[in-house]
Amino acid sequence: MPRVTFDLDVLRSFVTGMELGSFAKAADRLGRSTSAVSAQLKKLEEQAGTAVFRKAGRGLALTEAGETMLAYARRLLDLNDEAAAALRGIELEGWVRLGLQEDFGESLLPAVLGRFARAHPRVRIEARVVRNAELVERVTAGRLDLALAWSTGLPTPHCEPVLDLPMRWIGPAEGSGPLPAGAEALPLAALEAPCQLRAAATAALDRAGIAWRLAFVSPSLAGLWAAAAAGLGITVRTPVGLPASVRALTPGEGGLPPLPRLGLVLHRAEAEPGPAATRLAEILLQAVRGAAPAAAPRGAEAA
Repeated sequence: MPRVTFDLDVLRSFVTGMELGSFAKAADRLGRSTSAVSAQLKKLEEQAGTAVFRKAGRGLALTEAGETMLAYARRLLDLNDEAAAALRGIELEGWVRLGLQEDFGESLLPAVLGRFARAHPRVRIEARVVRNAELVERVTAGRLDLALAWSTGLPTPHCEPVLDLPMRWIGPAEGSGPLPAGAEALPLAALEAPCQLRAAATAALDRAGIAWRLAFVSPSLAGLWAAAAAGLGITVRTPVGLPASVRALTPGEGGLPPLPRLGLVLHRAEAEPGPAATRLAEILLQAVRGAAPAAAPRGAEAA
């Protein structure tokens, strides 16, 4: 069988279209015509030797092979961009202060820091993993250069919406229903107030007329995971960064009400950050979008 070498320009159009939800938007961003992008998508299926897309209403959705292709395309582009940045920007120096939500600290931070350090060994990074309010406060005060935080609905002067993630009810990896036998009120495990996800959970339960009680309150996400894994209470987070000891309940499981989506925002201390902060932001955004495929559009409008 002849060896296939995928065209990186084709893969970039493919990934950009899926992330934007429209290949027409991808063409505009990449400076191509829609017909050129359509030709690229046809070339991708020819190179893959199988259908990558299927019709879904007026647009396109990925086949199973397309889902696999998207994951590999992101990895190939990341490696290509890392190599290009390493060759062009080996002289980057300085100091970047990065802040992250706890949800992304363990699952995202090691890969982001490792990739950045390999390409730019002369740049020093100070990372802080804290609660949402502190992240926004620090980046607004100029004590962080970049901060990845949940959207509060109140934008900072220099912020960029990244994606929307579904909130999900979280329970132990092993267990039956969310309400223990004989319990009169649903036990909740939550972070200390103020917490957007805690507020969303209690509001949803109140609207549904479901009695609840705070069974466990933790100042940290690690404590929350421990409580949920032990079955002390149901909690609410997004599907990103879940440890193996817990699981996201399926929608409607146990009669639990639906939850809203939660926006993720990248805040910058300055409108035009320096080269090191700009490059770190690029790597961070790529990592976030790659770690949250459920949040990205599952289909896209045809070009």
